[in-house]
Amino acid sequence: MQGTIAVILVLGALIFFHELGHFIVARLMGIGVKAFSLGFGPKLLGFRHGQTDYKLSLIPLGGYVSLLGEGGAEDDLPEGFTREESFALRPPLHRMLVVAAGPIFNFMLAWFILWGLFFSQGKMDLKPVVGTIQEASAAQIAGIQPGDVITAIDGEPVIFWKEMTVMIQESEGRTLHFSLDRDGRIIELQVTPRLSENKNLFGEIISTPMVGIGSRGDVVTQPMSFGDAMVEGGVQTLDYIKVTLQALLKIVTRSIPLDNVGGPIMIAQLVSDGAAQGLASVLFLTAIISVNLGLINLFPIPVLDGGHILFCGLEMIFRRPVSERWQIITTRMGIVFLVMLMGLAIFNDLYRLFS
Repeated sequence: MQGTIAVILVLGALIFFHELGHFIVARLMGIGVKAFSLGFGPKLLGFRHGQTDYKLSLIPLGGYVSLLGEGGAEDDLPEGFTREESFALRPPLHRMLVVAAGPIFNFMLAWFILWGLFFSQGKMDLKPVVGTIQEASAAQIAGIQPGDVITAIDGEPVIFWKEMTVMIQESEGRTLHFSLDRDGRIIELQVTPRLSENKNLFGEIISTPMVGIGSRGDVVTQPMSFGDAMVEGGVQTLDYIKVTLQALLKIVTRSIPLDNVGGPIMIAQLVSDGAAQGLASVLFLTAIISVNLGLINLFPIPVLDGGHILFCGLEMIFRRPVSERWQIITTRMGIVFLVMLMGLAIFNDLYRLFS
């Protein structure tokens, strides 16, 4: 039950924030909004405020903001609206901003969540305490021992294990000066990393400088001020955007197998598992999923926000709208592609579930 509630709340928050982006920017530009809906299909609950119907609908697989004139300038003008509020009659830049606001709000949601987590809980990561040492490794030859705390590399302070691994990987194999805390004594050692083949985040085999040590598993928390948490939340959001974009591009180029593509069942499983670990875990997953949702919606595929942005961009370049014929053809192609992609994702989800 806890997992089910978490899934509903997470998906609801992602949909709400995405549609809220479209809604707010449309209203700021004076574009009429006929309806704001969470979900599709028949209305379960709702109310009317001004000229807009706000509703919760039966099918919880998305949501929509119905804009005045969204179907074209020839749309009927409902009572209470004016032609000046028509989406179709606005310049392409205005329409582009309204469409782009949805994905942008997904990125903002991820930023707000991470900002709050860093401010309330601090930045948590592995402490640079050596737990294991590989036989005949660069670390063993240099004299590093289990229990050593790595405090600096080449004079640069080290707080987290991740910082240390980045410094080693960026060394390109040159000799590094390690400062260690061993039972309260400062030890200075020269360590020369060796190239080792390992799998990266995407499962690809790469050569990486390594010294041959493993973490002991100690966790350190660095408290963060409101401002520092805001900056760190933004940095982490940009990092997630970068990594997610790399993963999507690698799937397109087949560097990552298609069986890694996941769908709604996989998302529900991840959120449900996160709920068992606590609120912070659910919020962290929500931030990552929100980044994924924002990026996918920016793909230049008709039906998605990115497709509409592409049409507006072409209209700005060629000074005329893309022909209705081509819009219809590409939209149909986009629908077929998305149906196939969703089918693949659900197939992979079911295969993982029952295999």
